[in-house]
Amino acid sequence: MEKIKYTKFQNIEDIIADMMKQSAIKKAVTRSNLCKFWSKVAGEKFAQNSKPYSMIKGSIMVIACKTSTVAQELLLRKTQLLVKFKPYVESLNMQLTDLRFDPKKWLEEG
Repeated sequence: MEKIKYTKFQNIEDIIADMMKQSAIKKAVTRSNLCKFWSKVAGEKFAQNSKPYSMIKGSIMVIACKTSTVAQELLLRKTQLLVKFKPYVESLNMQLTDLRFDPKKWLEEG
């Protein structure tokens, strides 16, 4: 039986570092990380009834809301939410200039 020789394996850290050099992947990962903070920023009550949907124009986060009432409540708190987002946005070296709340984007899961 011939012995298999393993050579030229690339370290996983090197593979990830190479992938993160691609601007589209880096942007997607950064936006995904920002979305993970929504529950901390919005609070548990609103996090159950809303979720980040997309980013438009690079700095506007669209939030899908379960009902128009939730969207209205969040709209009234928009300034507070942007202030709460600020440390997360700065740590990710991003810009977040506005939040848009859209009940039409909500999709029930399951």
